[in-house]
Amino acid sequence: MVGESFEEATEFGVPTAIREPAEYLRLGYSFKDYDKSLRATWKWLRAATAEAVSAQVTRVFEADNRLVTGTILRRVLDPSVVYNEWEYPCYGLWNADGMIPPPYLGKTFDGAHTHYLTSGSATVDSLDIESMINHVTEHGYGRIGVYGGQLLVFMHPDDFRTSGISAWRAGVDYGGNSTPKWDFIPSSIQPAFMTIEHVVGAVPPPDFNGLKVQGAYGDAWFVETNYMPSGYVILVATGGAESDMNPVGFRQHVNPAYQGLRHIPGPGPYPLQDSFYARGFGVGVRHRGAATAMQVTTNTSYTPPPASAIQT
Repeated sequence: MVGESFEEATEFGVPTAIREPAEYLRLGYSFKDYDKSLRATWKWLRAATAEAVSAQVTRVFEADNRLVTGTILRRVLDPSVVYNEWEYPCYGLWNADGMIPPPYLGKTFDGAHTHYLTSGSATVDSLDIESMINHVTEHGYGRIGVYGGQLLVFMHPDDFRTSGISAWRAGVDYGGNSTPKWDFIPSSIQPAFMTIEHVVGAVPPPDFNGLKVQGAYGDAWFVETNYMPSGYVILVATGGAESDMNPVGFRQHVNPAYQGLRHIPGPGPYPLQDSFYARGFGVGVRHRGAATAMQVTTNTSYTPPPASAIQT
């Protein structure tokens, strides 16, 4: 899709009318139903404490959170196209599939453009993060882009530690493949330390929508999470909770009664008391250029993580 341009006005003529483009990309969302059961005998419930029963429910909530989070991460990390029940394609990010991303402020792309990168080494260096930032901002996403959004980098704690990101300083050569362009600025969540240096500009907050922020490199805030598979890094531009500008969309049933995590009573109550937890949802990438994924490897081609590496 090419952006509109104004015309030079004439004394008697009228300009052409602006209209929505006839070409569009159909982006599908998957959808599946999931469930889990709680089951106990009436004798166990008679003697069980409230804490014992609550512990089982807590495990259900934890499993639901892992399912939703893992499904979203898998969609970003895997470029494979899947099809939903209506045979609509559910895409990953731009992945050199021949589809040409729309131009942005004079920047054009081709069908070989991909947002699935490799580090080319056993650890992440500053050039890798800068490349990931550029891959998102050149499409207009991020703080200074027309679409806006905060840049977040998601990493497994092991990758964050081994990369030495917290020690990056602008212009200091660490013997790697690159020299950092910016300083890594720790957030207030980090342990206190002494320094003679002064921070110019805003210090990153300790959290973003409930995510603990470790610090900032350039415009990107770093978030450690064990949900991320080790050896992979994701950078996304997010508009916040439930924003249409987030790269991944979340699909629920059109009937509100079937949305969210539902608790369904079982047949019970004697001799077994059952109850069921169910959730129906699906995901799909809605902004193919608003995120990028990197595999930490010496290989030149990207390989998505195995299904066992992302907990669902």
